[in-house]
Amino acid sequence: MKRFNINKISWDALDELRRPTDETTDFDRVVAGAVSRRGFLSGLVAFGSGAAVMGTGALKGSTALAQSSRFEFAPIAAQTDFTVHVPEGHEWEVLASWGDPLFSDAPAFDPVLGTTPEGQVRAFGENTDGMELFDIDGHEVIAVNHEYANLEVNLPQNPDGTPASAEDVRKIQDAQGVAVFEVRNGARGWEIVLDSPYNRRITHNTPMTISGPAAGHDLLKTEADPSGTEAFGTFNNCGAGRTPWGTYLTCEENFNGYFGSTDTDMQMPEGFDRYGIEAESGYDYEKFDPRFDVSRNPNEPNRAGYVVEIDPSDATSKPVKRTALGRFKHENAEVTLAADNRVVVYLGDDERGEFLYRYVSNGTYEEGGDTTGLLDEGQLYVAKFHEDGTGEWLALTPETTGMDAAMIHIHTRMAGSAVGATTMDRPEWVAVNPAKAEAYCALTNNKNRAVAPNAGGDETPVGGPNPRAENNYGQIVRWRPEGEDHAAQGFAWDLYVMAGNPQVHSDAYAGSANVTPGNLFNSPDGMKFDSRGMLWIQTDGDDSDEGDFAGMGNNQMLVGDPETGEIARFLTGPKGSEVTGACFSTDRKTMFVGIQHPDNFPDPAALPRSSIVAVRRSDGATIG
Repeated sequence: MKRFNINKISWDALDELRRPTDETTDFDRVVAGAVSRRGFLSGLVAFGSGAAVMGTGALKGSTALAQSSRFEFAPIAAQTDFTVHVPEGHEWEVLASWGDPLFSDAPAFDPVLGTTPEGQVRAFGENTDGMELFDIDGHEVIAVNHEYANLEVNLPQNPDGTPASAEDVRKIQDAQGVAVFEVRNGARGWEIVLDSPYNRRITHNTPMTISGPAAGHDLLKTEADPSGTEAFGTFNNCGAGRTPWGTYLTCEENFNGYFGSTDTDMQMPEGFDRYGIEAESGYDYEKFDPRFDVSRNPNEPNRAGYVVEIDPSDATSKPVKRTALGRFKHENAEVTLAADNRVVVYLGDDERGEFLYRYVSNGTYEEGGDTTGLLDEGQLYVAKFHEDGTGEWLALTPETTGMDAAMIHIHTRMAGSAVGATTMDRPEWVAVNPAKAEAYCALTNNKNRAVAPNAGGDETPVGGPNPRAENNYGQIVRWRPEGEDHAAQGFAWDLYVMAGNPQVHSDAYAGSANVTPGNLFNSPDGMKFDSRGMLWIQTDGDDSDEGDFAGMGNNQMLVGDPETGEIARFLTGPKGSEVTGACFSTDRKTMFVGIQHPDNFPDPAALPRSSIVAVRRSDGATIG
């Protein structure tokens, strides 16, 4: 069997490799139908609450910002080099990079060999992603995800980075997961506080509790855990979230790539095909660690694909997998409160043609009160978008799905299919506006829109919040719940922006009118609102700067104004990187931003290292 190289393809491409699509489609008919019947001119692209006053002509083709702009910086140009760029009057520095010690007993990073097997578990991990900063009794503590490994970089002594031993596998496992660490702003700038009592690493081998409706089910039981309630490790930690009571939520996304079978002829269990679990893994774990060999432990994959809650204030606390939030390829977990203080969590399933979810707790949150059960006892819903700009949340119950409660939370994708949820263009981060009752979801791209069904066979027609066939640019959908209550069943929706290239296209692929030659981007991914209600948008797309993507440059971070629809470029990442994850210091004078898998950064003479950079204004004013 030919092993695919996880270094050479993305997780999204891995899904495509395992489920190839037909290369032919009636493309012209689909596009014509989209534009004439319900395309981007239908009125469902609304740039902001002030769009009707401004008119779209003020945005189309313009690189200038309106005079009433709330932007506090001059937008920067696209870049194609190997470093970070920020606006004039701002500066940046590296806070932490892969291999930086969190404890004084960890060896220093070697620029040629990287980390040691013993040192990696005591050091900052690889491929930083979602993050949050917590003020804990005056200490500033960051929790950050380490999504996956870059084998050729993390095992530089091995050909193609292929793990050759159990020690190699353990090192790679310890490079991923989550890091929690204290930071301090001193005379030398921002730095990690070594040996802080808050510092810890959470890896693929950290003990965890399984809670909620799926806990104890037979499909979660293994020989090592006959109770089905105690697991080891969290995997492919992508986006993040935070609860009102001060805990961190880390989201397991492409967990399927960690599991394989040493028996390549085995019949895969029911449900594995919908989640992309096959005999061949991405890291060869199954060859050296039997926990990841599904021929020996067929239930182990069922214990991954959840949101995990971590207490950053207690380094000895045990993380908890919250199965009530469903099992799928979680992007982030955006938490807000309903009008009656029930906890609402918005959740995206990042795969082509999968769904957008919402969880509503049974109990209510009270500051300082008991939070037990708030993420275990509640109702999971899936989104249904209608063509007229309305939508509804469909409850996933035994009555609506024909599945029992535990199976709904183990095979959540099948439950969403059972009720006819809207197939989406890869739902990434969800962000809730702190200034008004509305939420946004980045639909990053979907080249299979109107070309192929999703992994469950659900059709993916053009329409609703997914208005373009073969969508390589992406869009951001926005919804406003009925009665300004995030627990309401119904909502109204529109598109805040459709990414595109007006310098290349003159149709729907030019993008919406708030996309201009001065802010070109593709594949919106991470999103974060600041305290002013401005939306920070991060990208993870094609950085070739050629063809359909000419003029877009490297991946970047932009800022959007929900009131006017304006979007301005604030930061560009190094060549090859994804810009992902962001949080603010307690005084909001520094923004921490993740730079994932750069080609040649931060030291061109050393191994490339995913990093967190600290960005601030040179005059010391607040940034967010």
